[in-house]
Amino acid sequence: MGTVTTLLVANRGEIARRIVRTARRLGIKTIAVYSDADAELPYTREADAALHLGPAAAASSYLDGPRLIAAARAAGADLVHPGYGFLAESAAFATAVAEAGMGFVGPPPRVLAALGDKARAKEIATRAGVPVLAGYQGDDQSDEAFREAAKRIGYPVMVKPLGGGGGIGMQRVREPAALPEALAKARRIATASFADERLMLERLVERPRHVEVQVLADTLGAIVALGERDCSAQRRHQKVIEETPAPSIGDATRRAMADAAIAVAREAAYASAGTVEFAVDEHDDFWFLEVNARLQVEHPVTEVVWDVDLVEQQLRVALGERLALGEPAPRGHAIEVRLYAEDVEAGFLPSTGRLLHVGWPEGVRVDAGYEEGNEVTRHYDPLIAKLVAYGPHRKLALAKLEEALAHTEVLGVRTNLRFLRALAAHDQFAKGRVDTELVSREFEHLVPDGRQATPQALALAAAAVVDAARDAGDPWTARGAWRTGEGRATTVVLHDGAAEHAVRVRGRGPYDVGGHTIARGDGEPHRWTVDGAPAAAARERSRIWVACEGRTFEVESGAPPRMVDLARGAEVAAPMPGVVIASCTEADRRVRRGDLLFVVEAMKMELRVEAPADGVVKRVLASVGEQVRRGQRLAEFEAESG
Repeated sequence: MGTVTTLLVANRGEIARRIVRTARRLGIKTIAVYSDADAELPYTREADAALHLGPAAAASSYLDGPRLIAAARAAGADLVHPGYGFLAESAAFATAVAEAGMGFVGPPPRVLAALGDKARAKEIATRAGVPVLAGYQGDDQSDEAFREAAKRIGYPVMVKPLGGGGGIGMQRVREPAALPEALAKARRIATASFADERLMLERLVERPRHVEVQVLADTLGAIVALGERDCSAQRRHQKVIEETPAPSIGDATRRAMADAAIAVAREAAYASAGTVEFAVDEHDDFWFLEVNARLQVEHPVTEVVWDVDLVEQQLRVALGERLALGEPAPRGHAIEVRLYAEDVEAGFLPSTGRLLHVGWPEGVRVDAGYEEGNEVTRHYDPLIAKLVAYGPHRKLALAKLEEALAHTEVLGVRTNLRFLRALAAHDQFAKGRVDTELVSREFEHLVPDGRQATPQALALAAAAVVDAARDAGDPWTARGAWRTGEGRATTVVLHDGAAEHAVRVRGRGPYDVGGHTIARGDGEPHRWTVDGAPAAAARERSRIWVACEGRTFEVESGAPPRMVDLARGAEVAAPMPGVVIASCTEADRRVRRGDLLFVVEAMKMELRVEAPADGVVKRVLASVGEQVRRGQRLAEFEAESG
């Protein structure tokens, strides 16, 4: 690539690591930036240099354009790569980078401005001859205007923020009575996420497939489409599994979508990597949705099937070079899953904490933003890692994915790992028959009851407690506990939710626990075996995390923790750590069960806190803008008796 170039990566986590990896291969010097919350993450070490950006809050760090420009100038950067999310699609940031004399790794500002506005993007698609869904994106943003538009379009409709993407803020509306609340919620989320409360309406395609086409374009007029990705497996409008080629469309539709994507890119005068997204119905008819004018989270599946480095192509385009693709042709099949720190049983609420143990599988590509010992905070998207399985055909790729998920271990936070295993093994997914509503439709089957620890998990947890209590310098514990008549033995009391278990542990390692043989593994401090099968256990204070039999469990040792049922109890408490963005009650107000009291926002998610029963709000304890922790009381509430 000629002379040495310096690249500032204006992002964090796994995408920062991924960009640094390619830049290093190309001989480009890399500068990372980090907030207070990210100082220990691996990408800060892997870059050639790292600059402190600001506080943990994204608005004061990764979303602060002037700070990023100042950091780039201080580093002597020639290029700025925004990754995805944050300022990746900000025309204002791209303009500021150019005005500072640096190259922006992405489309030109005017293209970002046009495609970042969904109304203008639909106009571009229409001019390109690509079908679009009926909708409304007028200047009149009153509820009345939307009510009339929805009546004209016909229910069901989708409410979308005009100024952003990624499914953030989208609301399905199936009947007129639900429209006002959907508009209010979408405006709140749009304002918080994009600083733009404008909305649009679109006709809702029932049970659609979400299929997107990867495009690459240089500044010299070359535009190519590198296949399509099926991203229909979603929860809360956010993708969880993506694959290429899409298993659900015919070859004629595949070619037509590629041609449509190129036509949109050409009409927009696009440059760099981007994705043109479509909704596809059961008849293979498709409609333009939007353009993601940046690198996508799911770009690795395209890279492994098409044997192309999309970040390299972005960098070449930013330096004014031609695309360097040779004769690209797809080979095989790739499937990616997104491993999130989230409590699936609680409705995919974000989970935070320190990663006490991480074990990645072999035989697949793992793009991880965290390592063992790092902390997942509430400040950013809770994506821990992406696992990408490849095979010569879909059946083998899926088999590799299921094997990889069975050998993935993450302890210290709740994750969606079990959910991903269930979804990958679901009959409809195996057949390639996935639509965007599959997860919500099959939720009870994908997330069955059963968080309670198994006997093997309890046995391992108890052995881990006993093993940790031994002190090599103490003759009374170095060789394990001793009880008359049964040799070395002790009892460990474990709490699994409301259940209490007294578990007898015999021996000094290997341990005999309820007929199960628990032994230390080799090499890694958290590695164990249960009856010869690999397992893992890690402790943080009184909590023990266990991975065995392909599942993860958490139990408590010592006194039982205070149990607060956030879903059904009489507490009015924060269901997750975040910011109170709305307070809808006051002292001495009588409420009915289900009445909205507060709205808490964190990690791009907005959650209602409702009255748990009929009763009276005695005192309001939280105010709008206040940072709250999970379980913190937001109001004193007195339920009606009887």
